[in-house]
Amino acid sequence: MGIDVNAPIFVISVAAELADMHPQTLRQYDRLGIVCPSRAPGRSRRYSQHDIDMLREVQRLSQEGVSLEGIKRIMQLENQVSGLRARVQELSEELESMQQRNPDRSRVFAAGLAGDVVTLTRGQRPPASRPFASQLSLASLVQRRGKLRALPAGKQEPVDYADGGYVPSL
Repeated sequence: MGIDVNAPIFVISVAAELADMHPQTLRQYDRLGIVCPSRAPGRSRRYSQHDIDMLREVQRLSQEGVSLEGIKRIMQLENQVSGLRARVQELSEELESMQQRNPDRSRVFAAGLAGDVVTLTRGQRPPASRPFASQLSLASLVQRRGKLRALPAGKQEPVDYADGGYVPSL
């Protein structure tokens, strides 16, 4: 059983020594929001091993010439990436668990007759519905004399979409 790297166990003087920094530097990083330790009930700072590792990374970046604002942004992005990786891992495990519970129930999404999205099992087709087809505004399309015409449901005359008006039935 190892030590939890996120357990806040080091006081500022020990953390500064482990990170090879001055305690005032750690206070400055805390004020700037670069490395924010936990607080004990008496409001004293408590650093974890993870915080010590972050302080060492800050020191390395600073020695390479990165400004404190740049370091702060880099740390924020690294924290965001860490969080996203954890979420991807969590979702991957959840997906794998669901696939193991229902291996032959893989879902497929298709467009229903009304244009909505329907969930089907693999190999299944959406049901054809005759009553629904009569409710559509365009029941049938006809190609006559090079013009596209549509016969609206319940109407006797087709709509000529080339001219934008009604054309008498032929």
